[in-house]
Amino acid sequence: MALFRSLGEPARLAILQRLAAGEARVVDLTGELGLAQSTVSKHLACLRDCGLVGYRAEGRQSFYALARPELLDLLRSAERVLAATGDAVALCPVYGDAAAVGS
Repeated sequence: MALFRSLGEPARLAILQRLAAGEARVVDLTGELGLAQSTVSKHLACLRDCGLVGYRAEGRQSFYALARPELLDLLRSAERVLAATGDAVALCPVYGDAAAVGS
């Protein structure tokens, strides 16, 4: 369940989706995703601690990439499930968007 909670954070999910296209530096992610450097760094650290993202150093730069390529299969499957269920998940009174607003 911790995996799905980590994927439920929009910034982390956006970072993972971007890294699915190839490795990137923090500066690349901030520019492409419109997030603050501190936000990107914090979420990368979380994803790295979870073993979902790895990095390689080149000089003073770090290049981040997906550590678990099978994560792409999971994300693709989730997109297919959401496409099939339509608004049912978003409107779910327990787990949907309305429930999150009421929390």
